[in-house]
Amino acid sequence: MMVEIPKNAFKQALREGRQQIGFWSTIPDPYLTEILSGAGFDWLLLDSEHSPTDIRLMMLQLQAGRAGPSALIVRPQVNDPVLIKQYLDIGAQTLLLPMIQSADEARAAVSAMRYPPAGIRGVATMTRASRFGRAENYLQRAEEELCLLVQVESKEAVEQIEAIADVDGVDGIFIGPSDLAASLGHRGEPFHPKVVQTIETAIGRITATGKPAGILTPNVEFAQRCMDLGTRFTAVGSDMGLLLNGAEALAQKFSD
Repeated sequence: MMVEIPKNAFKQALREGRQQIGFWSTIPDPYLTEILSGAGFDWLLLDSEHSPTDIRLMMLQLQAGRAGPSALIVRPQVNDPVLIKQYLDIGAQTLLLPMIQSADEARAAVSAMRYPPAGIRGVATMTRASRFGRAENYLQRAEEELCLLVQVESKEAVEQIEAIADVDGVDGIFIGPSDLAASLGHRGEPFHPKVVQTIETAIGRITATGKPAGILTPNVEFAQRCMDLGTRFTAVGSDMGLLLNGAEALAQKFSD
């Protein structure tokens, strides 16, 4: 029985300019993914860059995440065509690629997302992405519902924002505050005035290109500031931060 390719609601929302509020998940567990996917966020980032996970576990998280309405975004470990192919084959429709430094690296990412002759993605006909061959015309239409987000998170990458944004196939540009802070000489200080100024300027430059800008910040006031400046996919917290801060706050109440 043939079925339709799943629609990418997150990609459509970005195209329409609608604000998408997200949450960062760094704890690789399908049970937790199922809980978070129903929490009410527009999107949920499933991280593999800084998480002890693998392809099979990520597939289980993607399966569990279907229980809730949140769009699921996967961050691979690196901009690598083999990893990108595997994450797409297990059903990820939106990828956030870390540490994109130039237009050439962005073009390489786009190529890895697309089947020949437009790109280099390896062709497999019976994958979870194609509903095991049941999705009608998947090989011809897959790119319509795939979304590529790239991270600029260094001084050098910020300088290349316009060139990166000009790459056909880049659907959004995400600012990585922690790595950017380190690159600017303020490691561990994402709210240093120089870092904040760089982030705010970068948001303006990204939006000026017509591409959606994104960021992660647990600071509610700064998140609102970024949205006011033009971010359209804004993550406002993480499971690890929520668990750590909540547990410590509760313990503190009983230790006084």
